[in-house]
Amino acid sequence: MVFESIFRKEGPKEEGEEFIEIETEGDDRRRINVRIENLNDYRDVEEVQKLLREGNIIFLRMKKLKERDLGELKRCIERLRKTSMAMNGDIIGIDEDYLVLTPPFARVHRGETQQVQVQK
Repeated sequence: MVFESIFRKEGPKEEGEEFIEIETEGDDRRRINVRIENLNDYRDVEEVQKLLREGNIIFLRMKKLKERDLGELKRCIERLRKTSMAMNGDIIGIDEDYLVLTPPFARVHRGETQQVQVQK
């Protein structure tokens, strides 16, 4: 229903139509970049590490490398995993063809967390 009102075609606007101005928050908030990168060979790992250290969240496509050289793919993933652990980031495989790497300020939610019961 909301999308219908946004995307419907409208005729000429009527006079007296009201608009609501939405204030944006100041520039003090930092933007977070999400990058989609390809892992084609071992040389690409260095660029991915650089982007991760800069604070980007990375969706990494690795299908072509997986089809071509599984041993090299394992070396790449191990190096990225070590980098992620060293900087207290997060890494997770999505499907069989993607990795998601996050910097320290972001975490990948892996399902419901268990609640700890406190005894009184």
